[in-house]
Amino acid sequence: MSAEEAPAQGATPGERIAIGISFGNSNSSIAVTSFDDKAEVIANEDGDRQIPTIISYVDGEEYNGQQAKQQLIRNYKNTVAYFRDYLGQDFKSIDPTHSHFSAHPKEHDSTIAFTIQDKEEGEPSTVTVSEIATRHLRRLKQSASDYTGKQVNSAVITIPTNFSEKQKAALTKAAADAGLEVLQLIHEPIAALLAYDARPESKVADKNVVVADLGGTRSDVAVIASRGGIYTILATAHDYEYAGVQLDKVLQDHFAKDFIKWHGTDPREDQRSMAKLKLESEATKKALSIGTNANFSVESLAEGADYASTINRLRYETIARKVLDGFNRLIEGVVEKAGLDVLEIDEVILSGGTSHTPKIAKNFAAIFPESTTILAPSTTPTAINPSELQARGAALQASLIQEYETEDIDQSTHPAVTTVKHLTNAVGVLSITGDESKGIFTPILSAETAVPARRTIHINVPKEGGDVLVKIVEGGSHIKVTKEEPAETNGNKDDSDEDSDDEPEERREKIWKVGKVLAEASVKDTKKGGKVEVMINVAGDLAVTVTAREVGAKGGVRGTLSAP
Repeated sequence: MSAEEAPAQGATPGERIAIGISFGNSNSSIAVTSFDDKAEVIANEDGDRQIPTIISYVDGEEYNGQQAKQQLIRNYKNTVAYFRDYLGQDFKSIDPTHSHFSAHPKEHDSTIAFTIQDKEEGEPSTVTVSEIATRHLRRLKQSASDYTGKQVNSAVITIPTNFSEKQKAALTKAAADAGLEVLQLIHEPIAALLAYDARPESKVADKNVVVADLGGTRSDVAVIASRGGIYTILATAHDYEYAGVQLDKVLQDHFAKDFIKWHGTDPREDQRSMAKLKLESEATKKALSIGTNANFSVESLAEGADYASTINRLRYETIARKVLDGFNRLIEGVVEKAGLDVLEIDEVILSGGTSHTPKIAKNFAAIFPESTTILAPSTTPTAINPSELQARGAALQASLIQEYETEDIDQSTHPAVTTVKHLTNAVGVLSITGDESKGIFTPILSAETAVPARRTIHINVPKEGGDVLVKIVEGGSHIKVTKEEPAETNGNKDDSDEDSDDEPEERREKIWKVGKVLAEASVKDTKKGGKVEVMINVAGDLAVTVTAREVGAKGGVRGTLSAP
């Protein structure tokens, strides 16, 4: 083993050359940060920014990425694909469905392995999934080193939110064997959100965000509460039935049936024909994400017969409706799981290669209100490429922590540190200006805000000035549903209207409900048209300090509520 391939021992902060790696089950990508702290996804030696997570061997020579993917047609037995999710797993717990058209996993010494001819001569080798992951990560590392001109030795790597501790340990070991020190394993939805929040035009704000990571073989959705730049995952959902491969299969079946009609042979029954059908269907799907029409053409698809056809986007969306509806149910279910309503979601971020499908973003826009921003290429011109989000976020995180000592990084990400207390209810002010039976509730600290936290707001005083009573209260939101009868048409209804099944239109709105009063503060003799500044500071033990004063005036009111 060369010095370059030696297991990572942990470089000193000044010696680290760190990158971000999105290690997906279908595709991987690598990103670096420039001198002005901007993340950039870089290409490998073949010019691919989205690098298929595939390793293949031909006469002892190793291929990866797109070159390896092409070997699925002629050399599938020595081509390993879709292996990331096997890391750290027991053989009995995996689903090998996606490996049916590549080297098949098998049980070996309490782990998972593949039997492949990875040497020019001799018997086939039994290679563990950990070693396959190491070889793949080593290629990614080398591509980054070639691009930067420096020897990359550390990385932040993205992982799904449901990765177990055993899987994390297996990935960390595989990376170390590839000569990469893992600075941190970061959840994929957090990396995607970080990529957006790190943009110069982004503003730090309290918001609820849904990140839909729609990949090739699985879909993962998370609801994240962002409070002052601190992220908390409220709920997650993982689906293996609705993903990019299901959209590919819709096209495979469509063109296979058409081929049968003309030639009487089913290309899905032959291994090589099926591999050709799969690759071209995926290419057609990608073309339909960009244009409204796409060509499908394969030489010698089955029994020497060539095949060519076309399909438009409308036809594709029609035959794929069942799969597209599955994505809708997935995102609605995770919002409900988080105990929220769609009206309480501020942003929806689409991540992963399947997110390029315009119909998916269009369907999501129909689920959420107009006030919710749908961040996808087909709905927002300034959206970041969904396939690059996670790698960008990982690279940004790597640039932030690479100068810290390993012990400090471990300590900052220790569960005792990251699992901090949060507010259960929102905390805000109920400003009373005269009639004490009425008031205006203004939330200051949203629910799920991690503590300690501090927020300040300004409240307008009455036009004539005078005393202002400010009540610090807990608040909760709920969705008020009202039904409005459809408008009646002029004149009498004719007989055809008697059986009309017009349902009352449902209207939903977010309503704040004021709860427990925590404190009261009275600001005396305010000036006409002035403002009152209210600052709430919640300590780590949930003790609350309240300060209220007139903006521009001396003095004020200050009080502390002891921790519950």
